[in-house]
Amino acid sequence: MKYLKLRSGVRFLLVLALLLGLGFEAARAQTIISLDSAEAQSLRRHPRLRQSTQEIEEQRALKRGSFAPANPDFLFSAPTGEMWAPGVVQTIDLPNVYRQQRRVAQAGITLAERNRDVSRASVLRDTRLAYLTLQFAEAQVRQLTYQDSLFRVLRLATERLFTAGEVTSLQRISTDAEARQVTVLLQQATADRQAAQRRLALLLGRPSEALAISTDLGRTGAELAQTGTALLAGLPAEDSTALVRSPTLAAAAQNVALSQSGISLVRARRTPALTVGYQNQAFENSALKYRFQFGLSVPIWFWTYRSQLQAATARSQAAGYQLQAQRLELSSQYQQALADTRKFSASLGYYEQTGLPQSRAIISQSQRLFRAGEVSYLQLIMSLNQAFAIQNTYLTTIRDYRQALIELNYLRGE
Repeated sequence: MKYLKLRSGVRFLLVLALLLGLGFEAARAQTIISLDSAEAQSLRRHPRLRQSTQEIEEQRALKRGSFAPANPDFLFSAPTGEMWAPGVVQTIDLPNVYRQQRRVAQAGITLAERNRDVSRASVLRDTRLAYLTLQFAEAQVRQLTYQDSLFRVLRLATERLFTAGEVTSLQRISTDAEARQVTVLLQQATADRQAAQRRLALLLGRPSEALAISTDLGRTGAELAQTGTALLAGLPAEDSTALVRSPTLAAAAQNVALSQSGISLVRARRTPALTVGYQNQAFENSALKYRFQFGLSVPIWFWTYRSQLQAATARSQAAGYQLQAQRLELSSQYQQALADTRKFSASLGYYEQTGLPQSRAIISQSQRLFRAGEVSYLQLIMSLNQAFAIQNTYLTTIRDYRQALIELNYLRGE
């Protein structure tokens, strides 16, 4: 009877430790933030997107200057040999040159906009991964806090029972070793949580705040299973169809268009240009001294234009190969993300239907049997470790599954 009372006291201490641990966590001053809010703040404050906006403004300014004739030549001449007179000469390209320059400028604006889409997708992916990392870290801290409280109480009870001669030295050492190991794991998880908070806060432009997520990762398994199943069911069979909205591919394709417009511009510049002048071409006593003059600027230095055309053609071909390489790389990444999504979907289904309920049953039944005196301390610890390992793997599976979905949606442009 005395032994049973002692076990009841162990249970009371366990509950008290859990309540104190939960109270300590709740007492910390933290800012709760949802995923939607985190995404909105990162899109509004991230310097990468601000940089993309300025790059677009740069290209728009260049477009406004696409009609850029050569600077006029102001000169002095003495055509009659009697006096020096000022004049001006202006060279103007044919309209096709300025039209091609405008097209190049417009292609540059479009490329900058596509690069902004790439930056936006990257920022969203980084924010979602950072938020998920913090979710996982907080879930691990909660679970390890529970484990640490439980093993602290078990270690205290084991010390008392060892003093009373009711447990062996092996049981005492084993319980102490398990308790200390869980304490170390809790310290590591706490450090990981602080690092995750810092990373998310930096992405949101709030480095001095201690952020906390609004949703427990361990409670999202059922919803995640439904979301992932619906996504996998709606994915197209071909990679090219699945990646049609990829911002990375769109930027690479626009780079090809920009390089091709550069070829057209080089060809347009190989045509002659008009030359217009207004100079003094008469004697001192002439009634009309200043007259207009007209001419052509002939591109006779053919090797220069040929080299420019070769360079522009090579640039266009390089952009085309870059697009092919980008498509190949994204297809490989898509297949890997798709395989990971399917793999973790099956794993999550197992833990939701079998693994997690079994872990809860192991914890409940092992404690009940221990209180009834039907299992030893070592059997209790082994059962608890098995149950906690299942729960930790369950959390890891949710994290990996969400990471795969984040990568999959990033590749698909969503």
